[in-house]
Amino acid sequence: MPLLVGRLLVVAAAASAKFSATFEGDSTAPFVESTNDRYANQDVGIVDGALMLKEPNRMYGVAAEIKPPFKLDDKLVIQYESTLTDGLTCGGAYVKLLESPVDTSKFDNESPYVLMFGPDRCGATDKVHFIVRQKNPKSNTWYEHHLRDAPRAKADRSPHLYKAVINSDDTFAIYIDDEEAFSGSLMDALEPPLTPPKEIDDPDDSKPKDWVDAAKIDDPEASKPDDWDEDAPREIDDATATMPAGWLEDEPLLIPDPSAEAPDDWDDEEDGEWEAPEIANPKCDKAPGCGPWSPPKIDNPDYK
Repeated sequence: MPLLVGRLLVVAAAASAKFSATFEGDSTAPFVESTNDRYANQDVGIVDGALMLKEPNRMYGVAAEIKPPFKLDDKLVIQYESTLTDGLTCGGAYVKLLESPVDTSKFDNESPYVLMFGPDRCGATDKVHFIVRQKNPKSNTWYEHHLRDAPRAKADRSPHLYKAVINSDDTFAIYIDDEEAFSGSLMDALEPPLTPPKEIDDPDDSKPKDWVDAAKIDDPEASKPDDWDEDAPREIDDATATMPAGWLEDEPLLIPDPSAEAPDDWDDEEDGEWEAPEIANPKCDKAPGCGPWSPPKIDNPDYK
């Protein structure tokens, strides 16, 4: 799955911060390749104004430092164009906004990040990731909050433009090729939720020993009526029904295709006796029906 990244843009509106990369010329700058062993021998270069990850089935890690680091005060826009030259069968083409400070020459998949965004498809996974990584101020535990109903990734070979917009009022939207693929609120679209619920189940509580799960039970005083017939069916043949006029009982629904012929190289001794493929019986097209007729079913009046 060789990957071409044509343009990357990160904008933080209120802070007047902006980062962009258009990959003009032969240099990958401002991006640098990580020297982490996870990405050993990765083949990265510039091809036709795009950052190209050349070999399939390989981990890649390239990063660029945003100077100065910024905080989200009003709106954050992340946008990039990618082309999967062989399509996407198993792999990811997502970007991460890494937590500051970061050594871009040594980062790996475990490096702390604040947002992960982009397509990923392999096995049961087929989505455009939108993951917010946040520290719980009460427990000081870091959590990854995933978009619950993420849009599907584009798996073809055409260029696609991915954009995520996060607003200061906690609303956000994902666009693919400038068409909205998802919109919602960070407060209710992520799993686990960014804000924990006010109440949770008591972890120290336990089910009482005399607790009964069943809301209803069989009536112990009930007995089967004397006239109950266990063999009576729910439905019976309609005794008043008659076979429609013109019904062709002796005609099958399917007949051998009269126009079919055995292949020239067919050998009965080796291939067995040749049989023509079956087609719908044309006589049945104008008749109300073909084959054995049986009356329709009706509710059994004696069924209880």
